[in-house]
Amino acid sequence: MDLCHKKTLVVGLGRTGGALAHFLLEKGAKVTISEKKAAEALGDQIAYWTGRGAVVETGGHKLSSFLAADYIFPSPGVPPLEEFEAVREKGIPIISEIELAYWFLKGSIMGVTGTNGKSTTATLIHKILKEAGLEAYLAGNIGTPLLSFVGDSRDSHIYIAEISSFQLEYIDRFKADISVFLNISQNHLDWHHTFENYWQTKKRLVTSQTESGRAVLNRDDTLVWSLHDAGPYEPYGFSRKRRVERGCFLQDDWIIVRDERKEPLMPTAEIPLLGLHNQENVMAAACAAHLCGVPPPQMRESIKNFSGLEHRLEKVFTLREVEFVNDSKATTVDAAIKALQSFSRPIVLILGGKDKGSDFRKLRRAVKKRVKKVILIGEAKDKIKKALRGTVPIEESRSYKEAVALSFAAASPGEIVLLAPACTSWDMFNNFEERGEAFKKEARDLAKRLEGQEG
Repeated sequence: MDLCHKKTLVVGLGRTGGALAHFLLEKGAKVTISEKKAAEALGDQIAYWTGRGAVVETGGHKLSSFLAADYIFPSPGVPPLEEFEAVREKGIPIISEIELAYWFLKGSIMGVTGTNGKSTTATLIHKILKEAGLEAYLAGNIGTPLLSFVGDSRDSHIYIAEISSFQLEYIDRFKADISVFLNISQNHLDWHHTFENYWQTKKRLVTSQTESGRAVLNRDDTLVWSLHDAGPYEPYGFSRKRRVERGCFLQDDWIIVRDERKEPLMPTAEIPLLGLHNQENVMAAACAAHLCGVPPPQMRESIKNFSGLEHRLEKVFTLREVEFVNDSKATTVDAAIKALQSFSRPIVLILGGKDKGSDFRKLRRAVKKRVKKVILIGEAKDKIKKALRGTVPIEESRSYKEAVALSFAAASPGEIVLLAPACTSWDMFNNFEERGEAFKKEARDLAKRLEGQEG
């Protein structure tokens, strides 16, 4: 595709938006960047991009710029703008960053999607492949935008890309060589409006594949597994509950890799990550690595040495026999439930943040069974309080300093203070990482204050 002299509009100037602008300028396109943030919030970025020849529009979006473009490239997470409807009526293509990358990238693409576990699984796959000596690169939401690899890409490269529903919304010819679909549950309804819209977008990673594609699917998730015969690709399953003909499954607390023959991978006791859901993530990663030719003994060592990712059931420290655990990445109700199911000890749970259309009533059973007290914080606290009324004691907080202090005061020795918000962080923070850091900082500051009192 020749982009030279084409009028292109990049919507949103985040990490992916910057990669889009850079690539398009390199290809000789005329680039306009449309950003809703005010100019002062972008700092020296405006001078940088205007110095490179781009036009930067801030403080909102101009319909005239959308209608004047030959191609529009939204950053992931940019909501369905009214302007998008106008350009669709005019026939102007709206193109995802991964779609643009696909047009130019050499090598093979492994796409990892699902509501929960994408980052952990993609990172583990990358680790296994790298340590097996393959030329593997981590891309997408968890790594570098796929587009940034185009210039140095080679036919021998494997790109493991964490792919969100936002990125799949605007694909056309994009096809993954291997797709990994972990699970599906209600999420991003503030963006997609209905679960059906979300599902239809998510499954495009798999249904876009051709005869040469291979799909790794969760056999225990009814919707995800329904895709096993929805296209010409080869399906592989992973399951904690039943044996599969091809893929990974549990047998007597061992993970088994099965294709033409059965091969034991490892006992579940050797998995260093907390939670039954991480057994599923490991099986999905092992199945994907198997399709790349990595033998089970080699995978086993990589998995045993995988410490997991920050802000995902991360053990912070123990204070007076109370353990602090940071799962700030648990931005969905389903993720919060899985976090609760990872522990057998009583939990004081910090919930809340920005709601994305979630049904918090689904938390009731897990909260009743495992939680001693709930500490609420953020925009969604009133909605969560209503949904959980009558389950366990609930207390509201106004800051993370207060939330941590209240949680510790409610916990007894041997119990857990768990941050698993079931919401996004955007009401108080820029991202879940910033929220997790705030939780850890306040926990450490609390420890210092208590040490000072003892001194």
